[in-house]
Amino acid sequence: MKTIQTLTLSKKKYTYNILDSIETEIEVMENPYDLPIEELFTMAARINKKRSFLFVSKVLGKHLPINPTKGLLTAALLAARYEESVLGLACIEKERLLSAFLEGESISAHAFIPAAINPVVIGFAETATALGHAFFDCFQAAEYFHTTREELMDKIPEITFEEEHSHATSHRCYIPLEMIQNEREIILVDDEMTTGKTALNIIQSIHAKFPRREYTVVSILDWRSQEHNQNFSKLEEKFGIKIHVVSLLSGNVMVKQRKEIMQKFEDNETSNIFSPSVDILYLSAFFSDSGFLSENLVTKAAFIEETGRFGLTSVGNPSLHKRVSAAAEFLRQKRTGEKTLCLGTGELMYLPMKIASEMGDGVYFHSTTRSPIYIENKEGYGARFGVNFPNPEDQDVSHFVYNIPPGYYDELFIFFEREVEYKNLMAMINVLGKVAIKSIKIVFFSKIRGEYHAKGNEQTS
Repeated sequence: MKTIQTLTLSKKKYTYNILDSIETEIEVMENPYDLPIEELFTMAARINKKRSFLFVSKVLGKHLPINPTKGLLTAALLAARYEESVLGLACIEKERLLSAFLEGESISAHAFIPAAINPVVIGFAETATALGHAFFDCFQAAEYFHTTREELMDKIPEITFEEEHSHATSHRCYIPLEMIQNEREIILVDDEMTTGKTALNIIQSIHAKFPRREYTVVSILDWRSQEHNQNFSKLEEKFGIKIHVVSLLSGNVMVKQRKEIMQKFEDNETSNIFSPSVDILYLSAFFSDSGFLSENLVTKAAFIEETGRFGLTSVGNPSLHKRVSAAAEFLRQKRTGEKTLCLGTGELMYLPMKIASEMGDGVYFHSTTRSPIYIENKEGYGARFGVNFPNPEDQDVSHFVYNIPPGYYDELFIFFEREVEYKNLMAMINVLGKVAIKSIKIVFFSKIRGEYHAKGNEQTS
């Protein structure tokens, strides 16, 4: 028996056997665009007592490498579905987007939702920061921010809430008060809902301070049970509000833990230890210093404005897209291999994904994560390879990278929002060298103020 096996019981029912330990039965109830389920996700086992299983997305760019355009198109399909199911409008872009998604075409999908619709879009950190931002790109008139795990120096968040099942539970929202102090619709974007508690928590946090009548929750997958759906109805009744829900796939999930999982230590390393070449690249000429520093002063480089952590408006999108294209061209000129991996870090996902989508053929994208997952090199399983290292931006936090087959990529571009000292990069560089990454380009969006700390080949625009 394979480590993970998909059994088609009918057109709508599937069973996933995860590491011969967890049996997950899925009944698909709604699939409005008739997307092949195997195109959207596989599964893995989490090292987490709060939740033992994980839907490993094939379109999100978090745990599995993807064509970066496919991640952007997934968000656009969600925007098309929102336009149809919530607004009741015909989406003129839908067929073009679906065709590109299924055929792997590289197309853009900006600003097709009319200016009369002006919601506040919120992406959930860390997994849905890119999904939320790309969803926001589809509006002609909207505002966007993403929640963050970061604690900022001398700045108090306007909203905080908890995500119970997450490895890192606290969310903070550092935004201009006027962005949320209104009665506009709020759209919450996440990659997947199993219980919906995270969405309900943030709705209650927002409603306590900034009440309004209408909310929408958007996710690629919606696995809420009847009981969880009733929790949404109860909150609607309690506050006198309407909560719309939009997804590309929804249904029921039943999980049976057959036995405890024993961690296997897979050998993800090659027989040869590489000392990769390391180049330091800067994109600070293309992006704006926010002036805000982390409470944890591992670096004196500031966060940047363009991630969405501090709020963005649709008016600024044309300018941002031009700067992204210029940054992509700068990095494309630095490519030396045919198979290139662009790796975002933590919450920094949208800008690397968008840049990667414009760096040419043979470019894949995914990101580091805080989530520990059981690793086993079996076909179809969601975490076949894995490495971990201290996050260079916060050495107390472990970052994991999954599904980098040894020797598969010619080169790696790894993106950090803030420059860190070279010594903080060494553990990461050494680990990636062990999986035969011969050329590593470290890309920083903002520079350390004052003395230059990085070492090696500094290149900037």
